Amino acid sequence: MKLALTLMGSSERVRSAIAALDCGTNSTRLLITTHDGKPLVREMTITRLGQGVDADGALREEAIERVLTALRRYKALMNDHEVDRARMACTSAVRDANNGADFLERASKVIGSPAELLSGDEEAALSFAGATADLDEVSGPLLVVDIGGGSTELVLSTETGLEAVSLQLGCVRLTERCLLSDPPTSDELSEANDAIEHQFSRVASALPSLSKAEPPTVIGLAGTVASIVLLERAMTVYDRDLVHHQVVTLPTVQKWIERLSKDPVAVRRSFPGMEPGRADVLLGGLLVLRRVLGYVGATSLLTSEADILDGLIASQQ
Repeated sequence: MKLALTLMGSSERVRSAIAALDCGTNSTRLLITTHDGKPLVREMTITRLGQGVDADGALREEAIERVLTALRRYKALMNDHEVDRARMACTSAVRDANNGADFLERASKVIGSPAELLSGDEEAALSFAGATADLDEVSGPLLVVDIGGGSTELVLSTETGLEAVSLQLGCVRLTERCLLSDPPTSDELSEANDAIEHQFSRVASALPSLSKAEPPTVIGLAGTVASIVLLERAMTVYDRDLVHHQVVTLPTVQKWIERLSKDPVAVRRSFPGMEPGRADVLLGGLLVLRRVLGYVGATSLLTSEADILDGLIASQQ
């Protein structure tokens, strides 16, 4: 599945540009901008690189080929826009795979730039930088939540800097580990919530300022958060401006958890606004999102379509 947004007509050329690529567990994405940050191209392809990694400990060849196919197309776009500087970041799936180094080498050859394997803390910091770059001034602490396919990053702003934790929770990982039936059974849902609780036992020590501060403003990133906006608005065509900086309430999250829990994947795919490639894993992501909001005592979150890609671009300017 592919989503593309070209922000400059083909007849308009730039002399050079910079690019950021994000090879995640569920999707592979590209952002090309001018050197002063004007977006030219945003693309996202569902590639499911992390398929089976939680069970096998390795990236599967068919998953690697899906990503490399997307990267070849992205490289052509980079050439079209005369990209002279690029950063490609790989995250949870590659961190967890015993053949991650081989993937990094193959991906680097396709793009022509070194593929970087980010630590959880590096991923969190770049996501925070991207998510908050165009945010209006907000009083009090900020908690950026990036729910990926294999991991979830929580980044809290404090008076002295950032506190971050990377949890082994993601929409793909949780689905493959716990939500095996279609639709999931009540026992599987309980198992998924238990797995979430186990990971959240690390949050208090990793984010000590969270318990001392007023409840933070929660900024939600990535496909799980965007999907709930698309579904609420029954948006069959993605419009970044209509997804970015929207308010999503806890009751809305709960509503979609209940609905997705009852319907098989084939029915979920028919929902207006359901992104292809997301129907089978969205429930897992929403279970994580619900726990984040409950943990910090928040009744809503602000969505952000600016994320790690924007952070990678900013790091090159």
